[in-house]
Amino acid sequence: MNNRRQFLRAASGAALLGAAAVSRAAQGAVPEAPLQTKPETQGPLAPPSGRPYNPVVTINGWTLPWRMNNGWKEFHLVAEPVRRQIAPGMTAHLWGYNGQSPGPTIECVEGDKVRIFVTNKLPEHTTIHWHGILLPNGMDGVGGLTQPQIPVGKTFVYEFEMKKSGTFMYHPHADEMVQMAMGMMGFFVVHPKNPNFMKVDRDFVFLINAFDIKPGAATPTVNTMLDFNLWCWNSRAFPGIDPFVVRTRDRVRIRFGNLTMTNHPIHMHGYDFEVTGTDGGWVPKSARWPEVSVDVAVGQMRAFEFDAIYPGDWAIHCHKSHHTMNPMGHGVPTMIGVDHRGVAEKIMKLVPDYMVMGERGMADMGEMEMPLPDNTLPMMTGRGPFGPLEMGGMFSVVKVRDGLARNDYKDPGWFQHPPGTVSREWNGPLPPAPAAPAAQRPRAASTPERELRAVKPAPGHKH
Repeated sequence: MNNRRQFLRAASGAALLGAAAVSRAAQGAVPEAPLQTKPETQGPLAPPSGRPYNPVVTINGWTLPWRMNNGWKEFHLVAEPVRRQIAPGMTAHLWGYNGQSPGPTIECVEGDKVRIFVTNKLPEHTTIHWHGILLPNGMDGVGGLTQPQIPVGKTFVYEFEMKKSGTFMYHPHADEMVQMAMGMMGFFVVHPKNPNFMKVDRDFVFLINAFDIKPGAATPTVNTMLDFNLWCWNSRAFPGIDPFVVRTRDRVRIRFGNLTMTNHPIHMHGYDFEVTGTDGGWVPKSARWPEVSVDVAVGQMRAFEFDAIYPGDWAIHCHKSHHTMNPMGHGVPTMIGVDHRGVAEKIMKLVPDYMVMGERGMADMGEMEMPLPDNTLPMMTGRGPFGPLEMGGMFSVVKVRDGLARNDYKDPGWFQHPPGTVSREWNGPLPPAPAAPAAQRPRAASTPERELRAVKPAPGHKH
């Protein structure tokens, strides 16, 4: 932190170049840039001043503090290399903001005047685009088109007024393929001016991102187009994704944005919900319909809401099955039904750690402990109250519980099922097979048909 303060004091003594011309007020001391390196979900940041709002909770993330300066809300983002724990046992070398990838969530209110300082501590130039936000063209953050690039070691400032509430994000528009592949992105929430409009009790946010990090490596392969092996929410993969902790009877909103290279059908168990927001704005009640899955395309944001009336541990995940797995061998052949025990015995004499897998499916992978390269996650992992969960990637749990306090987001542990409500082995007699409906029974041949079938021509008979 001392080095950061020295750097910022030096930067604040120089004139600041903005994405557009800025006032003298913007050329004063730059607010300190808070730092966060913990991978756990941080609690909501209640607004210390200004218009009231119900703050969001960023899954495995945090909200950026701000200060008021002559009617402006001032934030400070630092673009820099970071180390991010993807899950226990694996840490990636990424690029992000203020110590994390994704960067901290920015929260403000419709009508606020926002000033965001951006200091570049990357090894190359950068910008920030405010995705979905209505603002002056010169603040849009497209390097070379609407502003000069932010050089290494320089601080730029963005100023704009929040014209509408909604769900947005930020990311670079400079060397975009590299910088976004390295994890540079963040959530941006603008709360309604009227705190009773679209009011909920718990409001969760996360960004969907993906990396290609080879087994044993720590830095993403930035030229990958489709063949990613780490599917993440907020740069975390299961079992590193924290649960969504909810108290019964809460009105709950879950917002997410997609900055991967493919779409994601996000599915939640146990509830139907309604999509209430996109990055274009709030969805009026007349346009909503009940859903249990919502697809989010590349570059889109979605928000859905439900009333938490069913206690339990309810899975939430991407419904593309290979997105709920961690690093896997894309070239591994399907061996289901192939008995290769004899071959395996010979191989094991030469390669003691060799393991047979796949001849009965891949479920054994969730339970076995097999040697892995350093800094590599198993393909399927995690344990629940009944054994291995056999999951990875984009998977978490919505934990709905009685008796939680209003701002209690601590993991309550596994759900205690009431007696008789868990699926169990059946040891009694099986019910008799039902008789087939009359319409499905074989039709008896008519008398003429039976007579014709009984007539056989004599040997040598000619027609």
